[in-house]
Amino acid sequence: MVKQHQLKVYNSLSGQKEKFVPINKEFVGMYVCGPTVYSHVHLGNVRTFMSFDMIYRYLLLLGYKVRYVRNITDVGHLLDDSDEDKIAKKARLEKVEPMEIVQKYTVDFHDVLRKFNNHPPNVEPTATGHIVEQIVITKELIEKGLAYESNGSVYFDVKKYNEKGGNYGELSNRNIEDLMANTRTLDGQDEKRNPQDFALWKKALPDHIMRWPSPWGEGFPGWHLECTVMSTKYLGEQFDIHGGGMDLKFPHHECEIAQAKGAYGQEPVKYWLHANMLTLNGQKMSKSTGNTILPEELLSGNNSFFDKGFSPMVIRFFMMQAHYRSILDFSNEAILASEKGYTRLMEAYKTIPSIEPNATSTFDVKAFETKLYEAMDDDFNTPILIAHLFDAVKIINSLKEGTETLNTEDLALLQKIMNDFVVKVLGLKEEETSSDSTHKLDGVLQMLIEMRNQARVDKNWTLSDQIRDELSSLGIQLKDSKDGTTYQF
Repeated sequence: MVKQHQLKVYNSLSGQKEKFVPINKEFVGMYVCGPTVYSHVHLGNVRTFMSFDMIYRYLLLLGYKVRYVRNITDVGHLLDDSDEDKIAKKARLEKVEPMEIVQKYTVDFHDVLRKFNNHPPNVEPTATGHIVEQIVITKELIEKGLAYESNGSVYFDVKKYNEKGGNYGELSNRNIEDLMANTRTLDGQDEKRNPQDFALWKKALPDHIMRWPSPWGEGFPGWHLECTVMSTKYLGEQFDIHGGGMDLKFPHHECEIAQAKGAYGQEPVKYWLHANMLTLNGQKMSKSTGNTILPEELLSGNNSFFDKGFSPMVIRFFMMQAHYRSILDFSNEAILASEKGYTRLMEAYKTIPSIEPNATSTFDVKAFETKLYEAMDDDFNTPILIAHLFDAVKIINSLKEGTETLNTEDLALLQKIMNDFVVKVLGLKEEETSSDSTHKLDGVLQMLIEMRNQARVDKNWTLSDQIRDELSSLGIQLKDSKDGTTYQF
């Protein structure tokens, strides 16, 4: 049963927030463009997939049955519409089979997303697994006069598509005449009728390893076609949500719309959602300038940008603190602050089971729950959600101290709500630490507490304050009471 909440999403196609009404009442079809597996997944990709993981999680919380499809591009990602795709180029450089490249980086992709606690999609199709379907839709577009063969390659005719009622440029708000006037000459464009036409099928040159037979000779599919084929195969000719990074809006998603409308005669997607990019220390991430960092380098601390390594959950929390459509800047100061915030939130979350219920409640838990849903119903506004969760952190600490109270029913509801939004929606979990390490850390802290207590007996206030302040700077807070001194992270 879907919860009665009025979710609104920002639709890139209309440029405004719209009421979310799925095509089939309780079912949601969501397609997200996956990685081209020719190198290690970069941090910007991680943010995109984490954003749609959060969206997927919230739809599940609302009670929708979601089919989440995310593809693997293992062929056809063309470099500037040339005769070589990214995987073939990497295989040639490393002198290995293209499928070795694909296997290596697909495994890496899955490993990285697992570390960040992303749910796997329900279906994860590959471009090479759908060559037949791509050939079929290419033939259909030729028969409809929207594509043409040229020297063994097949191109989508953008001008003809617009003449027949299409609107190439509708997603990115570009004018077709301006696009054609401003397109630079690229390899293979002498085969095209118009500069803006894009490849559906490319003729394989003699040294191209990845090739399949087709009605136009041996070749391989263009990049844009695979997503049209796989999204509609698993979700239908029209489905609810298509997601991806902002950088895919043009030309990739623009081409997807044109292909699908050309083949099926209707808008393929109700809601187009795009996640924004990451910057590093205020500048665009770029391999050429060296202003870039891999997820593993951020986790391990083996980089020149950050003082230390950060755990996957701290990074996930940091990313959730920004709205998915906003640019997010990674900096040492910002992520250190997030580390402290994550620790505060999880410590409060872990505290709830130890709180004793009271006969009365001084906090309106149901009103608090409403605020959390309102934040997420406003285009998945995780920054506002987290702000509300920190209001709850204050309440939880007050409950522990006895200055606020909750009855048994409200306390159980608070625990459920925190689990729903901290764990199920934000995807946060307690960091794994070995029991042996925890025991040793506890021993060291108890020793420091005893040293501080002795310093206070000796009236050595300088040492007493130093121990307290040094621990505080490390995120460990000492609490003095009539029963003794305790600590919390």
